[in-house]
Amino acid sequence: MSSPSSTATTASTAASASASASTVKDKGKQNVGWAWLLFSSLFEITFALSTEATHAFTRLGPSLLTAAAAACGIYTLSRALRYVDVGVGYTVWAGIGGVGTVVFGTLLYDEPMTIWKVIAFVLIIGGGTALRITDGLATEKAAKAAKADAERATV
Repeated sequence: MSSPSSTATTASTAASASASASTVKDKGKQNVGWAWLLFSSLFEITFALSTEATHAFTRLGPSLLTAAAAACGIYTLSRALRYVDVGVGYTVWAGIGGVGTVVFGTLLYDEPMTIWKVIAFVLIIGGGTALRITDGLATEKAAKAAKADAERATV
């Protein structure tokens, strides 16, 4: 019969190993999440641009495209958020969607491109890049902490 302390140690070791495996698994799939996020951003851009083409939802084709793009964008965003923190994922998704919409709005709808828009792009892209880097660093830190916990539990 095992003592309560050895049972607790075994449970602690199992929990630490599980947490470590989960963190490594999440890190391994993090790139999948970022791929979903980029894919989802294409739907966000399509949604925004096709909304303009609906003429206040009075044209059937663009209205159907807008609804489909919105639904697909939310679905693919939800897939991305399985692997990327919601604060980071949503912010990057909205940023890519915003920049893409302005760029393609300039090309498709002859909207003016100003230096202020370009400066805003640089800031948005810089912020998104910083979030991507810090998300990766946080995942690495969590993996190291889980591994250290698992090693301490086995000692």
